[in-house]
Amino acid sequence: KDTTTGHWEMAGIISENPFPTFPNGFPEEFLEEFSKRTGRGILCNKPYSGTQVIEDYGKEHLETGDLIVYTSADSVFQIAAHEDVASLDELYNYCEIAREMLKGELGVGRVIARPFVGSPGSFERTRDRHDYALEPGHTIMDDLVANDLASIGVGKIYDIFAGKSIKETHPMKDNNEGMDITISLMDKDFEGLCFTNLVDFDMIYGHRNDVDGYAAAMTDFDKKLGEMVKKLREDDLVIITADHGCDPATPSTDHSREYVPMLVFGEGIKEGADLGTRRTFADIGKTIADIFDIESPIAGESFYEAVKK
Repeated sequence: KDTTTGHWEMAGIISENPFPTFPNGFPEEFLEEFSKRTGRGILCNKPYSGTQVIEDYGKEHLETGDLIVYTSADSVFQIAAHEDVASLDELYNYCEIAREMLKGELGVGRVIARPFVGSPGSFERTRDRHDYALEPGHTIMDDLVANDLASIGVGKIYDIFAGKSIKETHPMKDNNEGMDITISLMDKDFEGLCFTNLVDFDMIYGHRNDVDGYAAAMTDFDKKLGEMVKKLREDDLVIITADHGCDPATPSTDHSREYVPMLVFGEGIKEGADLGTRRTFADIGKTIADIFDIESPIAGESFYEAVKK
């Protein structure tokens, strides 16, 4: 139930071992070296809600310039900094330092920059978050690039795969912009993959237990999906799924462990095909390889024969 492992698995990598988590915070020796390299002190260093941590430590951060460092139930090292204390470039540089240091036993799945603005009592995180992932092994995107096919990322995809074999990337500010970018890319004459991540369901609604907001975002997505369907060409195929659960109705603010849905459609796909419960997300990557007739070493089993007309 992790963003990085979920996306990597879709692309053909089954992670045998989980990324390390730090329920008691990060080791003091690491933090001392990190503080030495950045020239800043450290606040918090424990699992925390991203919105609550800036409320509880934001005032002290403004007064001292110390970085707010925290984690979660996931394998992440997060740095929150007010834009008046550390510019975006400075914050991103601190994250790059942490990413270079967090390897081996400390090799978290992601280092995340969490900039925020505002004043005590009304702090607000911005949309300039940036993720720094470990570089993955062999993925379906490597195969696409090797076969001169397009590999396009929309949203966090470039970050999640550390840029590896993502030849064109389009950052986005929210779900609607992500869908607008994806829909506009449908006018582009390319053969290959457009991989889009809509992070608002997770970041804004799931983690904040905002059921109504989640439902409204689903309605907005459904409207955009209607626009997408109208633009589908005869040989286009759409796969809608998730990298993990993030049920806004669970008591926890963490990711929820559950099966995720997968919907496959297009002119060349027969209606009503029941794929059952798949063994692994990697079946998606293997299916993409099958569609493009690529002999790929990635994990998974193609379901293309079961769904094509």
